[in-house]
Amino acid sequence: MKKKNRQMFPYIALFSCAMLICALVSLWFSETLFIIEGIIALVSIVVSLVIYLRYNHYMRAIVNSVVSSTRGIDKKYLDRFGFPVAIAGKDNELVWYNDAFSRAFCDDKNMYGESVTSLIHGRSLAELCGSKGADIEVGKAKYSVYANPVEQGFVLYFFDDTYYKDIEKEFEATRQSVALVVLDNREAFDDEDEDETAHITVQVESLLQKWAAEYNALYRKWGTSRYMLVFEEQEIKKLISNKFQILSKVREIRLGDVGATISVGIGRGENNLRKSQASAKRALDMALGRGGDQVAILSNGEFEFFGGKSAGIERQSKVRVRVIAKSLVSAVEDSDKVIVMGHKFSDLDCVGSAVGLYGAITRSLHKKVLIAVDYPTSMAKSLIDAYKTQCGEGVFISPKEAMQSVTDKTLLIIVDTQSVNRIESPELYHACNRVIVIDHHRMSVDHLENTLVFYHEPSASSASEMCVEIIDSLPDDVLKKPEAEALLSGIILDTKNFVVNSGSRTFEAAAYLRKRGADTVSVRQLFSDSIEIYRNKYKLVSTARIYKKCAIVIADEEMQEIRLIASKAADELLGLKGVNASFVIFRADENTVNISARSYGKRNVQLIMEKLGGGGHHAMAAAQISDVSFETAVKQLIEAIDSE
Repeated sequence: MKKKNRQMFPYIALFSCAMLICALVSLWFSETLFIIEGIIALVSIVVSLVIYLRYNHYMRAIVNSVVSSTRGIDKKYLDRFGFPVAIAGKDNELVWYNDAFSRAFCDDKNMYGESVTSLIHGRSLAELCGSKGADIEVGKAKYSVYANPVEQGFVLYFFDDTYYKDIEKEFEATRQSVALVVLDNREAFDDEDEDETAHITVQVESLLQKWAAEYNALYRKWGTSRYMLVFEEQEIKKLISNKFQILSKVREIRLGDVGATISVGIGRGENNLRKSQASAKRALDMALGRGGDQVAILSNGEFEFFGGKSAGIERQSKVRVRVIAKSLVSAVEDSDKVIVMGHKFSDLDCVGSAVGLYGAITRSLHKKVLIAVDYPTSMAKSLIDAYKTQCGEGVFISPKEAMQSVTDKTLLIIVDTQSVNRIESPELYHACNRVIVIDHHRMSVDHLENTLVFYHEPSASSASEMCVEIIDSLPDDVLKKPEAEALLSGIILDTKNFVVNSGSRTFEAAAYLRKRGADTVSVRQLFSDSIEIYRNKYKLVSTARIYKKCAIVIADEEMQEIRLIASKAADELLGLKGVNASFVIFRADENTVNISARSYGKRNVQLIMEKLGGGGHHAMAAAQISDVSFETAVKQLIEAIDSE
């Protein structure tokens, strides 16, 4: 209010002068008019004087408050400061400033009564009272602003530290980040002509050298198809803004039907190159673990990903499988019992892998094995019931029951997941000191660490396929018909009847299981639906809408076994003409909206689900969104599809 009165003063003063002149002119024509105009002029003069005196009193009170708070130092002392000093009132208006402030900010104009907020870019004066203050820019000058509260206002100090801020900006812009690059599908070219393979490698290296030159990076080759580049931070920002187009340029280098792909790991924001290289190595491992053909940036413990649209290249090694099998045997022999556990809402691949390991370990290594599964929420009840009928009770127990039998020597084998947030029972995981992970999903940021064995192969079709290869490497022929059928059901589920992610190893595993007695008719019966599930599945399919070759369904009607129905409906939608991805949105509880996503590999649904906080595999993924409506969930899904 005081600021408004101060701004009105010159207008009232002008009005007073105008009325006084009019009164003098009116004296020649009408004495009555002279008296009226004279009274108005007199009143306006009095009002303007009152406003002026009150504002001056208000300003002196604040300045005197500041002077008294400095223990008797005269305000001339503040005026002689070599840096800008200003005093603001309770309403953020400027009531006094020294000559240094006038030279820096006023540009020969009077700023008394003006709001100081325009100088500090909208921040409140109370915020400036902290130790950090605020940074502002005026033209090319950069200031640090601090405020000191007094009885009726604030004293502001402006320190010109342009030089130091420019040095800091230059340091941040030139901070170095290490990038490690790998030609991650070189094995795909090794079976081709040696000269052609060498030609592909030379083309990739030439492209990387041009990339390094374009962004002023240091380039060095440090192994077979492995390269190291050192970028400045300002160049990393440019690379992020153009979404690392080097990935698509490398994919244009082809040998027959196979295109070259690279994986890049970048360690960003570290204090020195050694730490940056270590972070780059972690980022590269993450990029490779997610299937390759992408860039992973590790900065301040957080990962950021670019690319990853290609399907993973099959690169499983039988030598590696034998090493994993030997490590598993050693860990089992050193344990008193083994507990096998999968992910929440376990499916046929999860339970099938667990059943296969149960049969192999009990018969070959003669150790007690338990499978921890939450039966009420499982989507593989048909397999659990069938195995109980064939092999009796006592195989499957709840996670709570498993907790009661855990000792220091208990071995926990986690199958078909690597995520801390997706395992069936986090409590059981934390209770066990010895853990083995077997998973085929792409590497997640929250993957399990400190494990005895972390067998991760994103190019594998399923966890069941990985378990078959491990079992095949054991010394005895231990697999029987029930376990073989369980493992085959897992492979069929995740490959959608050998359509998706089916490499040569997949068919070798299926042939091995067939030799061990797996009956395809019996396996097919595990996928049989009740008439109610069948009706609800096609009810959802009939409501699908198509958006950018994606089939989207909203399951807003309450249904029993909605998770199972949603996954089956998502699979069924892929059979529609022109659809290369499907999404079924359903509500599992009052607070959470779930999305089940599927594709035949032409679209990476994992990347779409990761934008919504989920994850999964290239052709099978999911997400959970809390506290949103169906309409909001659909909007977020469409935004994720658009940003792909």
